[in-house]
Amino acid sequence: MKGELFGKYIWLVQTFIKAGDTGLDLAQISRRWELRFGSPYPRRSFSNHREAIEALFGIRIECDRSTNRYFIRYSGDVSNENANASWLVNTFTVNSLLTLGKERLSGRVAVEDIPSGQRWLTGLMDAMMDNRVVRLAYRKYSALQEETLHVYPYAVKEAEKRWYLVGFCQERDALRVYGLDRILSLDVLDRSFRMPEPFDVDDLFAGSYGVYLPEGKRAEEVRFRTSEKEARFLRDLPLHFTQRELPEGGSPERPVVFSLRVIPNEPFLMKLASYGDKIEVLSPESLRGELARRLAAAVKLYENKR
Repeated sequence: MKGELFGKYIWLVQTFIKAGDTGLDLAQISRRWELRFGSPYPRRSFSNHREAIEALFGIRIECDRSTNRYFIRYSGDVSNENANASWLVNTFTVNSLLTLGKERLSGRVAVEDIPSGQRWLTGLMDAMMDNRVVRLAYRKYSALQEETLHVYPYAVKEAEKRWYLVGFCQERDALRVYGLDRILSLDVLDRSFRMPEPFDVDDLFAGSYGVYLPEGKRAEEVRFRTSEKEARFLRDLPLHFTQRELPEGGSPERPVVFSLRVIPNEPFLMKLASYGDKIEVLSPESLRGELARRLAAAVKLYENKR
């Protein structure tokens, strides 16, 4: 799958979402295709694209045999049924719209840039579709020199405005995570690999915060309390998908208590610290103590006079 073909998949999904539950027959689909891409759309190509879309996004284009019309069931709820696929579809759709309307909308649209996703993401997804080994020239932030790695690209994951590759590294003989912004070059090799069964990147990081591999650590229950004002933001954008609101344990200043289950890794500690005095960690005691130590060190840093 090439970048151009990926864009056509996105267009096809969006076309059926717009059509709703009534769907489209093959003649309507072909007319829309010719208007958009300027070429005929054979039935065989459409069938191949349907299969690829289901494999890539988990979105199935069904056919009502009584009417011979194709549709995406509950198209309005695609985002609820498969949030990750929907986010990816919307991201590429928005990028396409911004590119097409760049001149007409100049100065009227602002988006935050994620450089790592623009250079390597399409090539990695090509390799993932065909289960091909990739060769990376990679340099970590902590290293002065690059290294050459051969990786089985299992998945890609976005976190904190960065894209990451999750895969098995032959040189390390282990599962590793690589930031796409640290890749210097990428080659898709003519060598295939077998995906482990079962594998789900969301399950892999279910207990983690960010893209840190669990590495045998277990998730713990974390409780913290905050003000009603801050709670409104946290309800709309939870710290973790396991977050839930508890009915008791608050205080007059911080009446809302949340609970979640996560491995208290470094990114999670940094996230909690970023809230400053807006939240108070209640448990576990080890996390509360470590966070208090870090915040006290920050205060000390600013109290020191030059």
